[in-house]
Amino acid sequence: MTETNATSATNARESKAVGFVGLGNMGGPMAANLVKAGHRVSGFDLVPEALRAAEGKGVRPAASAAEAVAGADVVFTMLPTGRDVLGLYADEGVLAAAPPGTLFVDCSTIDVADARAAHEVVREAGHRPLDAPVSGGVFGAEAATLTFMAGGEAAEFAAAEPVLAAMGRRAVHCGPAGAGQAAKICNNMILGISMIAVSEAFVLGESLGLSREALFDVASTSSGQCWALTVNCPVPGPVPASPANNDYRPGFAAPLMAKDLGLAAGAIRAGGVDAALGLRAAELYAAFAEGRGAEEDFSGIIRAIQERSGKGGGSV
Repeated sequence: MTETNATSATNARESKAVGFVGLGNMGGPMAANLVKAGHRVSGFDLVPEALRAAEGKGVRPAASAAEAVAGADVVFTMLPTGRDVLGLYADEGVLAAAPPGTLFVDCSTIDVADARAAHEVVREAGHRPLDAPVSGGVFGAEAATLTFMAGGEAAEFAAAEPVLAAMGRRAVHCGPAGAGQAAKICNNMILGISMIAVSEAFVLGESLGLSREALFDVASTSSGQCWALTVNCPVPGPVPASPANNDYRPGFAAPLMAKDLGLAAGAIRAGGVDAALGLRAAELYAAFAEGRGAEEDFSGIIRAIQERSGKGGGSV
C-alpha cells in the first residue's frame, strides 16, 4: 500500500482535459474543484439542474456522457451503483468516445466484484482503469479534503495522483483492482458501527442522568474517542458543526450509509466472515433509511434508538 498527501502534490501541474460523468452532491463539487485547479472539465449528468449547477462553477456542459469524455486525458465517474457504472461503459459509447489509453477513474462506491468487472471492461477497450471511492462526504467534496482509496495498477495510481490532488488531501493506493472499494466498505462499516455505539451511549447516559456535555467531555478525551463522536456527534451541542445542530440534514445521508453497509454485508456473507456487528449495523441502517432517516444524516439514527428505548426520539 502506498499513500500520498494530496496537499503535498502541486496543483499547478500540467492542466488536463477531464471528462466528469455524475455531477450530483459529490460529483458536482469535485468537478468544480478540478476547474479551480486549472483543469479543463467537460461534464454530464442526467439531471438538468445538476448540469446547470456545474456549468455555473465553470464545468463545460456536455449533451451526453460520450461527448463529455471525447478528447479527455482523464475520465471521472461518480454514479449510484455498479450497474450504473457498467451500464455507462456498455451502453453510452463512453469507452469508444474516449481517446486510446484514457485514464478512467471511478469514484463511485460499488460492489468489489462490479469494480473488478469495470476494470476488465475498461482495459479491454484499450484504456487504463482505477477504482477510487472517496471518504469525506459532501463537506469534503466541497472543501477539497476528500480521501481517495484506490485500487488498480501502480502506474495508473501515479498518473491519477496530480489530478486527485485538486479534490482531496490524501490518496492511498490500497492494492490491485477492487482494493479501493474493499477499503471503502470496511472503513464505512467501522463508521456505521461506531455511530450506532456512540448513539446508544448517549441514550444510555441520558437514562442514567448524565448530561450530553459531560459524556462528550469524557469520551472525546478517553478511550471512547472516535470520528463519529468528535466530528459528527449525534447530539446537538458538543460539536457545533455536526448535522445534529441542523435538524440532522446531511452530511452523509443515511441511505448512503445503508447502501455502503449493504455492500459490506454482502461481502461478509460471501466471504464467510464472522462479523455480527457489521451485519446488525446493516440491518439497523436499512430500516432507518427506509423510514424517517430517508432524508436525514446517518447520525440521525440516534432518534430511532431513542424511540425504541421509549425516550421520545426527535427531542435529543
